[in-house]
Amino acid sequence: MAEDSEIPQGQVAYRRLLEDIRSGTLAPGARLRETDLAERLGISRTPVREAIRQLEADGLVIHLARQGATIRTLDHAEVVELYEMRAVLEGTAARLAARAASDMELAELAALNSELAAAPAGPQARELNRQFHRTLLDAARNRFLLKSMSALQKTLLILGPSTLGDSDRVASAVAEHAAVLTALEARDGVAAEAAMRGHVEAALLARIRGMRGREIPLEDEV
Repeated sequence: MAEDSEIPQGQVAYRRLLEDIRSGTLAPGARLRETDLAERLGISRTPVREAIRQLEADGLVIHLARQGATIRTLDHAEVVELYEMRAVLEGTAARLAARAASDMELAELAALNSELAAAPAGPQARELNRQFHRTLLDAARNRFLLKSMSALQKTLLILGPSTLGDSDRVASAVAEHAAVLTALEARDGVAAEAAMRGHVEAALLARIRGMRGREIPLEDEV
């Protein structure tokens, strides 16, 4: 790809591995073998090694005895704590956006939510949801908040695909977004923050239900 050819191979490998973690291709507990990854990505082992080191710095990879570099696993308490921080940061973003968002940004948020309502559950819904949340964060006009949220989002990648693979959850998310939008359009920061916190809490409950539906015990899950 032209874009990949313009950046160092270590960054190309890093971005590819991040996407594999996001999609669940590299699940928690997966071993990262340099030789296998280099062959799959079509590059040498050196940039793969650089990418693994960067993922380790991000807190996404740990080194385990007799296993080597491994995708980190989060326990139940850590998942809850992550969503608690997400509620704080995104709730604050909604409150700030109620004051700072332009009419064009509010229209874009409404358009994205309408597209989400019409989208099938799965990758398309997940991407529209990411765009909605990213647009709202940008509308908050706070660089330090963006930086904090970016760090949190990297850790959230360990959880794999969002819960929007379920059609009922998509419908609920659309309604929750609409409540946030109503508050934003009214320029009511308190209501916008409360609505966003409620949305994140609902996402956590959906995540926990999904974790409980798997074969592996919850305390061993992410």
